[in-house]
Amino acid sequence: MSDGNIDLAKDARARAYATPLDQLNPAQPALFQADQMWWNFERLRKEDPVHFTAESEYGPYWSITKYNDIMAVDTNHQVFSSEPGITIAEQQGDQGPLPMFIAMDPPKHDVQRKTVSPAVSPVNLAKLEPLIRERAARILDELPIGEEFDWVDKVSMELTAMTLATLFDIPQEDRRRLTYWSDVVTAVPGQGLIDTLEQKMQIFVEYHAYFTNIWNQRVNAEPKDDLISMLAHGEATRNMEPREYFGNVVLLTVGGNDTTRNTISGSVYALNKNPDQYKKLRENPGLIPSMVSETIRWQTPLAHMRRRATQDIEFGGKLIRKNDKVVMWYVSGNRDDEVIERPNDYIIDRERPRNHLSFGFGIHRCVGNRLAELQLKIVWEEIMKRFPEIVLIEEPKRVYSTFVKGYESMKVVIPKRA
Repeated sequence: MSDGNIDLAKDARARAYATPLDQLNPAQPALFQADQMWWNFERLRKEDPVHFTAESEYGPYWSITKYNDIMAVDTNHQVFSSEPGITIAEQQGDQGPLPMFIAMDPPKHDVQRKTVSPAVSPVNLAKLEPLIRERAARILDELPIGEEFDWVDKVSMELTAMTLATLFDIPQEDRRRLTYWSDVVTAVPGQGLIDTLEQKMQIFVEYHAYFTNIWNQRVNAEPKDDLISMLAHGEATRNMEPREYFGNVVLLTVGGNDTTRNTISGSVYALNKNPDQYKKLRENPGLIPSMVSETIRWQTPLAHMRRRATQDIEFGGKLIRKNDKVVMWYVSGNRDDEVIERPNDYIIDRERPRNHLSFGFGIHRCVGNRLAELQLKIVWEEIMKRFPEIVLIEEPKRVYSTFVKGYESMKVVIPKRA
């Protein structure tokens, strides 16, 4: 950590504890980008685990910051609804949030989710595994040795985009369009990728048109086992409104891209920050599956999910009113020392490494969680065969977002091959 970052950390901690509790607002993208949001959550877990922020750029909202409370909200969809959206920021556009199955309640949620879930079934993952391995090997074999490069661009984005293009059954040459569209969906105007909301909406038009064209091809062809065919031929989804179809495409794009990509980058970062753990992994590559789960917890690639109270409810000693916005901070729950021992430490041989909130709980538990774990496991098995070490050159550039907890770029060097 550079001196500047140490100062920022001191300042962020001091500010978090000096701010009057009723004015504490953990949803600050600038703090997430600086990786200095931890202190607000630490304080809230200790002093006010069910916390109301009256004023923020996202309006008033409740923060749920402890592991067991988050699980209680996440598994009670009757009282805590996913409609109309799942992020603290209302989605943009004149027509309000895009409908998508993650932002629906049963029964509609269940039938739509069931339509696409065969794409990530154990049978399909077994078919995908050799293809993912072959691609991971090729990506790694093409990396420069002894030269600085961006790990996010060359590895994390590349592998996840290839897998996603396969799941959609679109040409591999279009895979980086998926990465770009996924980034645009979660981008904040004026923070680098897009300048204005109008520009974002214009990109959405192009994104929507691309997938409308694919729908039209698939709906008139024999059913296959790609995601778009499943939606086009599924009993519960074939008569969807165009906006609802597009909403589900957006969900599958972001879900299939951001989480895995940011955890692949996060694993390189975490192992560099914890050289004792990297040494442990080199000495025992059998720890890869456990390391993967620990990274998913430690990274928490999606920092939060939002719910809406469907009725007045007393929760954690507070009265949450009907229609209040309730934010489950997974990033905080994954650091709750009442449930996870030494939660701020990165320990790749934890006793129960899959004991984390990163995939959510209940009916909305991440449908692709096993695919995410599989990609990470494969990429690390292939890394360990090739490179004794991947060295982080400088602090990575992080995403400006309270939702996607990830990396824009990460400079590394690979000193030598194994």
